[in-house]
Amino acid sequence: MGRTGVCCCCAALRPRYKRLVDNIFPEDPKDGLVKADMEKLTFYAVSAPEKLDRIGAYLAERLSRDVVRHRYGYVLIAMEALDQLLMACHSQSIKPFVESFLQMVAKLLESGEPKLQVLGTNSFVKFANIEEDTPSYHRRYDFFVSRFSAMCHSCHSDPETRTEIRIAGIRGIQGVVRKTVNDELRATIWEPQHMDKIVPSLLFNMQKIEDIDSRIGPPSSPTGGEKEENPAVLAENCFRELLGRATYGNMNNAVRPVFAHLDHHRLWDPNEFAVSCFKIIMYSIQAQYSHHVIQETLGHLDARKRDSPRVRAGIIQVLLEAVAIAAKGSIGPTVLEVFNTLLKHLRLSVDFELGERRSSTGSASFSTSSKESDERIVQNAIIQTIGFFGSNLPDYQRSEIMMFVMGKVPVFGTSSHSLDTSHLGDLGTRRIQIMLLRSLLMVTSGYNAKTIAAALPAPFLDPLLSPSLMEDSELRQLVLEILHNLIDRHDNRAKLRGIRIIPDVSDLKIKRDKISRQDVSFMKKHGQQLYRHIYLGCKEEDNVQKNFELLYTSLALITIELANEEVVIDLIRLAIALQDIIIINEDNLPMFNRCGVMALVAAYLNFLSQMIAVPAFCQHVSKVIETRTVEAPYFLPENIFKDKRILPKSLEKHEKNLFFLTNKIAESLGGSGYSVERLSVPYVPQVTDEDRLSRRKSIVDTVSIQVDILPGNNTEDKVNNTEEITFEALKKAIDNTGLEEQEKEKRRLVIEKFQKAPFEEIAAQCETKANFLHDRLAQILELTIRPPPSPSGTMTITAGHAHYQSVPVYEMKFPDLCVY
Repeated sequence: MGRTGVCCCCAALRPRYKRLVDNIFPEDPKDGLVKADMEKLTFYAVSAPEKLDRIGAYLAERLSRDVVRHRYGYVLIAMEALDQLLMACHSQSIKPFVESFLQMVAKLLESGEPKLQVLGTNSFVKFANIEEDTPSYHRRYDFFVSRFSAMCHSCHSDPETRTEIRIAGIRGIQGVVRKTVNDELRATIWEPQHMDKIVPSLLFNMQKIEDIDSRIGPPSSPTGGEKEENPAVLAENCFRELLGRATYGNMNNAVRPVFAHLDHHRLWDPNEFAVSCFKIIMYSIQAQYSHHVIQETLGHLDARKRDSPRVRAGIIQVLLEAVAIAAKGSIGPTVLEVFNTLLKHLRLSVDFELGERRSSTGSASFSTSSKESDERIVQNAIIQTIGFFGSNLPDYQRSEIMMFVMGKVPVFGTSSHSLDTSHLGDLGTRRIQIMLLRSLLMVTSGYNAKTIAAALPAPFLDPLLSPSLMEDSELRQLVLEILHNLIDRHDNRAKLRGIRIIPDVSDLKIKRDKISRQDVSFMKKHGQQLYRHIYLGCKEEDNVQKNFELLYTSLALITIELANEEVVIDLIRLAIALQDIIIINEDNLPMFNRCGVMALVAAYLNFLSQMIAVPAFCQHVSKVIETRTVEAPYFLPENIFKDKRILPKSLEKHEKNLFFLTNKIAESLGGSGYSVERLSVPYVPQVTDEDRLSRRKSIVDTVSIQVDILPGNNTEDKVNNTEEITFEALKKAIDNTGLEEQEKEKRRLVIEKFQKAPFEEIAAQCETKANFLHDRLAQILELTIRPPPSPSGTMTITAGHAHYQSVPVYEMKFPDLCVY
């Protein structure tokens, strides 16, 4: 009887390959594989490769019998022999042998014995590391994916055994990935049914990482012992390897199971593990595929829009981490999609918050207030994501995002593109405005355009300075801070922080360049808008110290970045106008506001006089400040903007030496070569259609124009031709809705005509208009000026309480037009 239990005579009649296989098994399995006979079997397999399939089938038969009989010693010997044959043979005939090998591995994995499962896994991993000459397209690994995934979730009662099985499962998945992922024609591993098993299995083991923060960067290189002993580390490395091999077509299949796992295990709140997972994903995938992850995250956010606020906030936080990494590389076409989706969810969050507030009216519900605060968490997460993403984009894309976000702010004149806030009411609209402006503030942070016109184009500047954004103190602060980000190209804001009287401006070491031609052109076109915004901002009753500080910084930055001689004169006119509105006090401002504006004017003129370095101007400003220090300290920022301020009861009895005088400033600047003629013209802000159509009060509450024409010698025939137009009359005369609709219809007709009318018709009409203008210009050149009927003929213009000097009435003669 031989070692196989067969008589010697029968054994001699058996096929040679069976005799060689039988000889490698010792009588006592403890002796291990018979090496001499194993060498013979290997030589035979290499010499006769056509016999490999039969050798494999016979070994599989023996192994199956030994597994059933629990003869695990012989099982170990059979697998060792298979491994050696597999490593030694690389011919075409190895394909059938591999099928037998995989059947034996599957048999081991199906057994309930942990040692056999680990043994089968180790053999499979060795097989996975072999590079075959030609791929086998019919071979599938469905069973191994399922089995290895199940091993990753092992719940064995013994902790050491459980860890050993989980490590084997992870290594098995890694082997399947390595064996299949490189072959494009055998890409079944990327099918959803496989990814839905592989990815959650890896994530399940990754959750055991104790120090998450140590795993959020690019792939690390743990030691060999750490790899083998820690399932979490091994699972993470396998996950990184899987994602690193993902291509354009199968990226989404690898990412979607991550969302399903996080949903199923409720890992969005708290979301530390979710954030670490997506950092691993973003660092592992190829940079050009980053936008796939962002798109999937946005889609999942849409799908979970009705979930609790903390879940949505967790998803948005993950999106923030993803875009923060993607913005440094390629993000594809998803830039506007990211912002559009986030803005949509911002509106939804405000809607939910207001809905909870309305439902809780009349009851003090702790749960309702908690939900409102949770919605604030969502809103802050959205703002941070928008701002961080925008601030990491290149400048050419950031300017587009600035326009896009500004277009979504609900302001006057942009309702067609802004977020729909009609159902949110005034409170909801204000919340949306504040949050979008906060987002815009973060986007503009660090933006450095070569010209101001590029940073503040008209389609961006007009809505930013809209009157509807001046109705709230916080809104005005955000608008001014956004302007500071865009105007300050030399990082001077930190040096100007806090409104104060600066003894020596040169100590600040202000950085500035020569004003460019483009910036001069910008101030000619849009300077009045900036002055007007500052002027109106100073008159608001709800101003606090921060508002005055930001207004002062705005004036200082315009002086540094955009001021030539003409702009300097305009800024001085603006400062004097602010001083005048406090003296006249038509708006009945509170005493703090009046003193605050006076302090702002003093601080700014002190800064301006030292910047332009005109000694006489500096002397006048210093003299006024010294006088105020003694007689009216509440007119200086150091006193009015402190906690324990002392306010005067009235400002009616102050002397001229406490104020900055236009004639003194004109004399000082005129002696230094400045053109000071315009200083005598009081600054009046432009009145626009927005002022008439907005809900805000008009700049000039009452405008009455009186025209008196008095004949010279005959007092009895005196003609009193007086027409008085009040605000109420103007209000009745103008139909706000009709004017707005008329303007829209006129613009629509013009656009439609240029889009659809024949070119010849448009050219002919333009030529006709050109000829008409030419004729009218010729008529204007024939203008004659004649004196009034008598020396006393005058025109008096009254605006509110401000009376302007009477001017002569001139008659301009045209063939068909007479204007007084």
